[in-house]
Amino acid sequence: QVNLEESGGGSVQAGEGLLLSCVFSGLPDSNYYMAWFRLASGKEREGVAALLVTPLATYGYYADSVEGRFTMSLVNDNNTVLLEMKNLNHEDAGMYFCAAGSRGTVVGPLRTDGYNYWGQGTQVAVSS
Repeated sequence: QVNLEESGGGSVQAGEGLLLSCVFSGLPDSNYYMAWFRLASGKEREGVAALLVTPLATYGYYADSVEGRFTMSLVNDNNTVLLEMKNLNHEDAGMYFCAAGSRGTVVGPLRTDGYNYWGQGTQVAVSS
């Protein structure tokens, strides 16, 4: 059974940062994608960061809107992904979801297609 559990959301002032965490287990493949998506009111779910994890290396992908401000990493014996978010603005507010999918099923790192496993989400609010 695959489990993903996010934590770390909260309410911050614009310009501040947050660290999101996703603990996962039970993934059946050694080559897989982990990603963070966000859903804001009135918008479609948007991929913000992803990692392709292979036995030899890990590759990162970022949306243009967060490049240079967000950093995704794989830690804790490869069972946790972090999303370090800096200099948050109002456009970054929303529900953040952790997702996982096999390398063979994910269509694109920041697209929802092929991500078969999702967490429940953690809310991020940004105020002035």
